Parts: sequence; C-alpha cells; structure tokens
Amino acid sequence: MGFASAYLEQRALFPEIIKEAPDKNIGIVIVIPAYNEPVIRKLLDSLALCKEPPCRVEVLVILNAPVGASADSLNNNIISHNQIESWKKDNADCFFRLFAFMAPPVKGWGVGLARKTGMDEATRRFNSLNNPEGIILNLDADCLVAENYITSVYSVFTENNERSACSIYFEHPLEGSEFPGKIYEYIALYELHLRYYYQGLAYTGYPYVFHTVGSAIAVKALPYIKAGGMNRRQAGEDFYFIQKLVPAGGYFSITSTTVFPSPRPSFRVPFGTGASIARLNETGESVLYTYNFNAFRELKSFFGTTDTFFQAESEILQVIYNNMPVGLKTFLPKDEFISKIVEIQENTSGLPSFRKRFFGWFNMFKVVKYLNFVHLEIYEKKPVQVSALELLAEKSIIPESEEPRELLLQFRKLERKEIRF
Repeated sequence: MGFASAYLEQRALFPEIIKEAPDKNIGIVIVIPAYNEPVIRKLLDSLALCKEPPCRVEVLVILNAPVGASADSLNNNIISHNQIESWKKDNADCFFRLFAFMAPPVKGWGVGLARKTGMDEATRRFNSLNNPEGIILNLDADCLVAENYITSVYSVFTENNERSACSIYFEHPLEGSEFPGKIYEYIALYELHLRYYYQGLAYTGYPYVFHTVGSAIAVKALPYIKAGGMNRRQAGEDFYFIQKLVPAGGYFSITSTTVFPSPRPSFRVPFGTGASIARLNETGESVLYTYNFNAFRELKSFFGTTDTFFQAESEILQVIYNNMPVGLKTFLPKDEFISKIVEIQENTSGLPSFRKRFFGWFNMFKVVKYLNFVHLEIYEKKPVQVSALELLAEKSIIPESEEPRELLLQFRKLERKEIRF
C-alpha cells in the first residue's frame, strides 16, 4: 500500500490513465486541463524552453468537454490531441515526458473535474514510487511560463520540507498583437482588481493572504490527498481548493518565477478572468468596479483587536461588539459573535491557538461573504483605480501615474517586494 492508495481507491474518478511506468526519479508532474484549445503547442514550446531541474518531469494534458459541447469545440480537442502527438515526435529529446488523456463524456466536466483527474493521476504516479514529496504543478493550456518556472518551484519546495503548497507569481500580458488593444486595457483593469484585493487583505492583518489563480498553484502529493483532493467545481475550484490547503500549514507564495496567463475573453465559466474580460468587451466600458477601501478599513479594525477577545468576559465582549464598525455589526449579529468567541475561548489554551481557531471561523469564505454583504447594504463599489489609489495613499505611496496600467505595475512591484520566495 502506498501513501495515497486508500485515497485513490475511494476518490479517483478514473482507473490508471498512464500505462507507462514513471521514471524512478520523477519529482514533478505538470497538470494541464484543456478544452477547445487548438493552439496548445505554444504552451508546450514554452515548457520546453524551461531549464531542466534535478528531477524527472512529466506533463499530463487532460482533454475534456462538457456534455453538449459544440462540434467545433470537440473538433478542437481532436486538433489539440493531434498537436500533442506531433509535438512529441518533433521534440523527442525534450527533458520532460508528455502524456495526453482524451476524457470520455462525463456529466459535470469542467475545469475542476479536469484538474482533479490530472492531479489524481499525478498522485497515482507518485504513489507507485511511494514518493509523498512529489510536486504537482497546475497550468492552463493558454498560459506561458518563465524559463526558470520548473527549477524555481523545485528549489523552493526542496529547500524546506515543511512547505506543502503554494501560489506562484503571475502576470497577464499588457501588450501584444494576439488580441485587440482593448483586451489588453481590460486585463490591466482586472489584474489591478486582483492585486488591489490582495493588498487590501494584507492591509487588514488577515494572516492567510494568497492569490487563488488555478493556473498558478503547486502542491505536494501528500498534502493534496490530506486536503481531500481537488474538487469538481466548474468554476472557482482554485479558491475552494486553496482554502482547504492553507489551514493545514506550509502554504506560501513564490515570486522568483512567473506564469503568464492569457487575457483572452471567454464565457466557458461564469466568473473569473475570461468571463470578466468578455463582459467588459461586450459592454465596451473602460471602468471595472471593485470593493470600497472602507470595507478593508473595517476588517483592519476588527482583526487588530482579535487578541483582546482571548480572555474577555461576556460583558466585555458586548462592549467590544458595540464599538465595532457599522458594516461588521450589520453583517455579524451580536449573539453569534459573542457565542462564537466564547466557544473558541473554551476550546483553546493559549493565544496562538485562539488566533488559529478564530481565523478558522472568520476564514476567507467569511471574509468574502462580509465584503459582498457590505457592498449590498453599506458601501458602494468604486472604480478599481480609485480604490487602488486610496490603498496606495494609506501606504504613503504616490504613484507616477493614475492610469490603470501604471497602477498595476506599481502593485506588481509591491507584491514582488513583499514576498520572500
């Protein structure tokens, strides 16, 4: 029995996909969901340009389509498969082994189920060698990667065994000839929203601030199965998966390399990058609204008093609640707040364990619920560049320009500077 045998028997959707035995020195498997991707060679070429790591590498493409997919989409899957086989012949001396799985029709196919299928198979490869430290990398078929993508991930994971999973730094292209100029303007707005949200959470003092971009995630095989594996969601699978990994510890961020996701518009999922760009492109608007910075100010005030909750009696908790910002009081009923804090107090023996349990309750799901709630009841959303400027002003940073693209470059610089790896 390998370390993942029980998980695979109970949770894997498919039996063994790859019949060829893995190399005994395999250390990384890169999983790539692909649906309606007729130009997958670009990604394969990008991976082939990467520096070779000390371990062996496999790349697994999961070609899939939802029930009712158009004939064109299904034909593009066949084109992708043919491209992969042709690429393998043309690049026989490539340092990684490449496999493609043409998934049969299954109800519920989407990016979550495709990622799960690939990640489960990667786990099966590592399980056959009893290698729980094997690294599973996630990409999308329309991404490109930096030359040090594979070696950076390998180095950062292997230099510290306590590191279990991570988010990888990403940048969308802001110029080029592949798309109309407006698409690059829209992606600058959307990525600025992502980075403003990230910095807003960091400003609050929330302890688990990470990007949740599915094409920029890595996880070791053992933490993967301990988290119950990837979910089958057709959108947002990355967010939900990371929220299961973070509380276990060992989650971190890498900024020493870069993934370059595509800015293309797409309605294949109801939200996320592609859908946001598609909506902006449809309306022709040059404004993207995001969270009001006052909502983050409220969270900062709340999280900044967390330690005072630890030994506070019920009467003191009532006073604390009465002094909380209006948005939080509207979102969080007094009885729920007091009873939950008392419950956490009764189940923790010290301040560190209290903090951990508190943020297990007021986790990222609750943060998002709060933000969505107060923007219906209390605050109005603002153009992303307006909110971004407010945050920078709070940090005493005066940008050279207030244009979205220039603000985004400022936020990228902030992020690379603040993360160590």
